[in-house]
Order: sequence, then C-alpha cells, then structure tokens
Amino acid sequence: MEIGLFTFGDVGADPVTGCSVSPAERLRNLVEEIVLADQVGLDVFGLGEHHRPDYAVSAPAVALAAAATQTNRIRLTSAVTVLSSDDPIRVFQQFATLDNLSYGRAEIMAGRGSFIESFPLFGYELDDYNTLFTEKLQLLMQLNESERVSWPGGQHTPAITDRGVYPRPYQEKLPIWIAVGGTPQSVARAGVLNLPLALAIIGGEPARFAPLFDLYRQAAQRAGHDPATLKTSINVHGFVADTTQEAADIFYAPQAEVMNRIGRERGWPPTSRSHFDAARGPRGALFVGSPAEVTDKILAAHEIFRFDRFLIQMAIGVLDHAKLMRAIEILGTKVAPEVRKALDLKRRTA
Repeated sequence: MEIGLFTFGDVGADPVTGCSVSPAERLRNLVEEIVLADQVGLDVFGLGEHHRPDYAVSAPAVALAAAATQTNRIRLTSAVTVLSSDDPIRVFQQFATLDNLSYGRAEIMAGRGSFIESFPLFGYELDDYNTLFTEKLQLLMQLNESERVSWPGGQHTPAITDRGVYPRPYQEKLPIWIAVGGTPQSVARAGVLNLPLALAIIGGEPARFAPLFDLYRQAAQRAGHDPATLKTSINVHGFVADTTQEAADIFYAPQAEVMNRIGRERGWPPTSRSHFDAARGPRGALFVGSPAEVTDKILAAHEIFRFDRFLIQMAIGVLDHAKLMRAIEILGTKVAPEVRKALDLKRRTA
C-alpha cells in the first residue's frame, strides 16, 4: 500500500503564534517538505489547486516541478486539478513536463473542486459545472492515449484536427485519478471510465463511505472492466506526533481555524475541541495521534475499504514548519513501515 501526503499550501496567520506566513515562505517550506517525504520513504505527495488568498498553490505542476529534481522516488500529483475550469491540453502538457523532469513520477488527480472561485476567474458558468468536467475529462484521456489528436469539439472545447501534443510523458501514459467527495454519480463514472478513484473523507464516520467503493467496482464490472485492476485511495485529515496529546494540541488550532472559516462561508456550524476529540476517536474521520494510534487507524480503515493508497493532509491551516517536518519524519519512519509490515504479514498468512 502507498502512503503519502497532500496539502493546499495554506498561508496567512498562525492561529497559535499570530506570525504571518507568506506565499513565498510557504512555497519554499513546501519544497522542503516534499524532499523530506521522499527521504523518509513516503510514496506520494499531492498539491491541491486553489485560487483564493488563503492558499499559495494555484499551479500544482509548477510547485511540484520545484521539488522534482530534488527528489528520487516519491510520486508527485495534483490533489486536485480543477479540470472543469482549465484547458485539458495545457494540463496534459504541464504534467507531461513534470513527468519528464521527475523521470516518470507525475500523476494527475482530476476533480471538480470543492470551491467555485476558478469558474468566474476563467470565464465559466457554474450552470455548466457537470458538463465542463465530463467533456474536458474525455479530452484529457484522449490526449493521454495518442501523440496526435483529433477531437470533434464540443460545448466547451474547440475542434482539433490531427495535431500533435508535446512533450509526451516519460511514462507511457500519465496516471489520471478521479477525485470525488462522495457523490455516487462521480464514483460510478470513474468505474465506467476505468480510472483509479480517490475518495476524500473529512467528516462523519469513514465506514459509511464504504458502499461508494462497492458502487465503483460494480460500475467498472458492468462496463466490462476488471475491478481487481482498479486502484483506490482515501484522502483524509490528520496529524502524527510523538505522543497523542502533542499531535492533538498541534493540529487542533489550525484545523479548527480552517474548518470554521470555510464553515462560515457555507453555513456549517462551528467546530469545537470536543467535536475534534470525538472525530479523532476510533470511529471518527480524523487520523490524529501517536505513531501507534495512527498506524492502527490506517489498518482499521484498510479492513473496511481495501484501498491501495492512503493520503493524509497534515498541513491544513498554518502551523509551525518544524513541527510539520517532524510529523512527516514520523509518518515515513514509524507509521508507514508498521502499516506495510502488518499488511505484508496478513498477506503471507492468508
């Protein structure tokens, strides 16, 4: 199983110290985090695309490219690319460039995004939310299949007549994942298209999302694909430190600040420390605790979902860079080896 990290590159004021973190500082720190994740043996690092003042990453491929030549094995992915408001040709070219810089470690995680600011920014209508994604995903997949492309055009994309698209990836094809937030129709579409699925779980009991993976595999099978070949991932919030109390105390303030700020925009009720502590319990969605606790929770989730990849967003909100670097070190040197050891033992004794 692959274990990795993702972040949006949060900027602003540290809710504990009040110190301000600029985009320049956050991006420099981000490269250090990716390099460390590679050094300690983590498998994947993802960056999410946003176009808001509270996030530094609006161009994931550019930020990932800054780390590509300083790393050796870690896979570099968007998390996510908001394909609906982007040009599929440029997305493909950017990640093909990243793939060549990294000698075959680039991936695209395509999604419709959890924010809407990119639609008016790039001149798209929210009423076209679904058709934009569907059409542009089809074009992106075709670009990935063939060097020369003919495309009839559509409601949102112009026609292309036998044109080459360059550079080609270092890999034979770029891995394209579909990222979803729990919509059954999106899950089924990923299965029909035979694309790997990343499911974001940021609230409630994770077990209640398990039927979505069943739906995904059933949709793939009905479309003539082998479900056993399809990869799945869960993407969660969490933090690991040397002790349970330390992990909770470090993570709570920045995570709560983000969730309450976004909640005010969307009408969610405010969170509290008691809500946070409940969510980091055995049945909650937060993976927060000591190395042993986080290891056990990942293994328990794997029993439910049978996923191939586990990504954790530890850098949610603005938090101390040194503490985050220590958390990445623990995740790579203590949690990931124990998870892999336990799963390997289970396979050998099955």
